[in-house]
Amino acid sequence: MRLSTKGRYAVMAMADLARRQAALAEGDRAVTLAEIAARQQISLSYLEQLFARLRRRGLVKSLRGPGGGYRLAKSAEETNIADIVLAVDEPLRATRCGVQGKGCMLKGERCITHDLWEDMGRHLHSYLASVTLADLVNGRFAPHEAAA
Repeated sequence: MRLSTKGRYAVMAMADLARRQAALAEGDRAVTLAEIAARQQISLSYLEQLFARLRRRGLVKSLRGPGGGYRLAKSAEETNIADIVLAVDEPLRATRCGVQGKGCMLKGERCITHDLWEDMGRHLHSYLASVTLADLVNGRFAPHEAAA
């Protein structure tokens, strides 16, 4: 199972926004998508599409005018990765069945491995829901040196 660029870029951009927002004093300006695009090397037009979805889902707030841009709608501690991925319409399932209750086989039966992939999808969702933007910003996933 692979997460598409839509989900990965949304998480990268939101982590960048959280880091930048934490570095700014309270009340300072919002972060522009152009800044995020430059730092994360993501197309600005692609970010605009992603942030429109993130805004509709209530994960970011947009501020217009001079000093405008985006801010997190909730704190980094309250924003989990699963919500970000789902906001940009990235499915968190590993089965090829598209309809709930209906299998992927020709007559609508479930394949022999369906329950395995469905369970893996639940674990993936649970894991991503347990990780917050604060975890990313605070280095929870920083590489660790191997013990000598």
